[in-house]
Amino acid sequence: MSYLGVGISPGNVAVYHGGGKMKLIDRKLRQTELLLRCSVTALALLGLIMIVTDTQVKQIFTIEKRAKYTNMKSLVFLVVANGIAAVYSLFQLLRCVMGLMKGSVLFSKPLAWAIFSGDQAMAYMSVAAIAAASESGIIGIRGEQELQWMKLCNMFGKFCNRGAGGVASAMLASVAMVLVSCISAFSLFRLYGATI
Repeated sequence: MSYLGVGISPGNVAVYHGGGKMKLIDRKLRQTELLLRCSVTALALLGLIMIVTDTQVKQIFTIEKRAKYTNMKSLVFLVVANGIAAVYSLFQLLRCVMGLMKGSVLFSKPLAWAIFSGDQAMAYMSVAAIAAASESGIIGIRGEQELQWMKLCNMFGKFCNRGAGGVASAMLASVAMVLVSCISAFSLFRLYGATI
């Protein structure tokens, strides 16, 4: 029996040794995971759409200058990371829905390791993309005097504001992905609980 009162049966059926309380806790945990994965999918897609559709054209003397997300490689990285995280979370969301409908609990250690590894990779990737995009955004707002980089958000205000909204949405998706990663770590390591 594990420390949660959940035993492992020879098949894939959960054996509860603690009564209805453990079933309730496990169900709440799976519902929370489902909600967080749904949030990751929606917020990552929202951030992706906001950034990809963000553009602004300014006339500087006789030169027409267009600001778009492809001008900043950190935003391209954020768009790609959000796309990967959204697709991954959608697949995991379907797995969670099927698990809730069947009432099954994850007891396969290789599958638990695969989910844990995927969630960790998505969490790290999304945090790295947010860090890069945030740094580029701050340079766009404040400039960098030592390198003679000028403030761009003074000229492209609409572009910067909408981009900031996309980055904020991606940041919320990243926080949700980190929480999902914690849940998958808990789900994995409870399989290695002490047996009595």
